[in-house]
Amino acid sequence: MKSTVLHHRVFLLLLCIVTAGFLLILWPFFGAVFWGVALAVLFAPLHQRLLARMPRKPTLAALATLALCLVIVILPLVLIGASLVREAAFIYENLSSGEINVGAYFQQIMSALPGWATRALDGLGLASVIDIQDKLSSVAVQASKVVATQAVGIGQNTLGFLVSFAVMLYLLFFLLRDGAQLARRIRYVFPLEPAHKTALASKFTTVVRATIKGNMVVAMSQGALGGLIFWILDIQGPVLWAVVMAFLSLLPAVGAGLIWGPVALYFFATGDIVKGSILAAYGVLVIGLVDNVLRPLLVGKDTKMPDYIVLISTLGGMALFGLTGFVVGPLIAALFIAVWDLFGQDIKSGVDSAPPAP
Repeated sequence: MKSTVLHHRVFLLLLCIVTAGFLLILWPFFGAVFWGVALAVLFAPLHQRLLARMPRKPTLAALATLALCLVIVILPLVLIGASLVREAAFIYENLSSGEINVGAYFQQIMSALPGWATRALDGLGLASVIDIQDKLSSVAVQASKVVATQAVGIGQNTLGFLVSFAVMLYLLFFLLRDGAQLARRIRYVFPLEPAHKTALASKFTTVVRATIKGNMVVAMSQGALGGLIFWILDIQGPVLWAVVMAFLSLLPAVGAGLIWGPVALYFFATGDIVKGSILAAYGVLVIGLVDNVLRPLLVGKDTKMPDYIVLISTLGGMALFGLTGFVVGPLIAALFIAVWDLFGQDIKSGVDSAPPAP
């Protein structure tokens, strides 16, 4: 009996060690693996429809789904990324050469302020316009340098990007073709109650689909609408600002307003009331409406999480995992809530089934 217990404990220890080692090996390709799994979950309904039409050709159905995924999602992102690299480098060069002078823009705003606002700035110790101009110019150059460096760095690190991209596509193909069998095997060996495994698997699938579809639709819509109005108003770098607004729109409640809001204020401060009014009205009524209408329908309704949880988990996820964190953060938060709900249900059922006290 003691020998059996010892063997069991040693086997569990070995299981933990090899599992940790395998996860450590996969960690350099965490992003590729995660997006392969996420896209497989997202395109699983489409793959099932194609598989129903060609039931004896699972490989062909997986290849067709993979091709549609490339056309719908990946190729547009690559084209937008190429435009982003060009515009980011162009704006950085203009800032470095002085063709774009943030300090001059600030000087225009300061000149347009009324007397009471100027006196208030004096009271706050912000009267030195030259110092503020220098700081703003320095911050703008550094920020643009970071953006340009990151954008160009993606292009320079071609080998690493191509390897991760190939790993993602390779994994995505096999997950589409063999994902159902793999999910059944994982569910079979996972040491949880069958009801718990079903609930957690359902929550994982729902959150991944809702987060990717909802956030991507909102981000693309707000980015495209913001870039369109910037192009119409002849603001430099509309593609760059469209991508930045799309990125910021991943954050609920704040989003793209962090970009179009200051630009509208600049127009008002410099006396361009028409452009300021157009941009402010468009931002509130069009760009803001997309966030207020689509996000609750596509994200909050399915994940069943309040907006503040979505916001905090998105920020925390992106801080830890980079861009992938906008999915990983809400996913972990949703699984956290689901696990504690299941734990509470178990406690409640145990209390209800307990015999009455004498």
